[in-house]
Amino acid sequence: MTLRAVDQIPRQVLLFSGHMVDAPDRKSPRFPADKVPIAGQAIDALLAELSVGLEDLAICGGACGGDLLFAKSSLERDASLEIYLPFDKPTFLSQSVDFAGANWRSCFDQACAEGEVHVMPDERGPLPQDADPFEQNNLWMLEAANRFGGEKVHFICLWNGQGGDGPGGTQHLMGQIRELHGQTHWLDTRSLWS
Repeated sequence: MTLRAVDQIPRQVLLFSGHMVDAPDRKSPRFPADKVPIAGQAIDALLAELSVGLEDLAICGGACGGDLLFAKSSLERDASLEIYLPFDKPTFLSQSVDFAGANWRSCFDQACAEGEVHVMPDERGPLPQDADPFEQNNLWMLEAANRFGGEKVHFICLWNGQGGDGPGGTQHLMGQIRELHGQTHWLDTRSLWS
């Protein structure tokens, strides 16, 4: 049984961002499906190094790949989990989970069942016309992580160090964390995959 993050102040807050698993038709590989076990092991090892457990809060999105691997590992360590989605669940699933096949939908459902899910349009209303939902979701997660004090936040990213396929993404959140001089733990996929 995990503690509810809203009920007590966590010992540490783990904020995650990372690559999604590549779509089958992706032209330049970034996170091939055969690298999932390597990524999962790297995330597990880092959470063990940080002694993540019952008194901690994990915050992430819900996309196939890094997000759901991080969510699974956090829950296995009895950390509380908060998942932040930029769209309603059906839209999010079609854009960020279901295309990857395998068992990602069941991983998503399990994480949502054990964690606390926040859906941006439901909680924050419609976005301004020129706002990017992925960037806004990143900022929302960062705000949620910092609500207990920035000194508690550990930003963990599974990233190749390059720009994403569009606005938002890991590069955007890493830039925000660096501006705040936050603690970062970069799982560099260029090293992990080699």
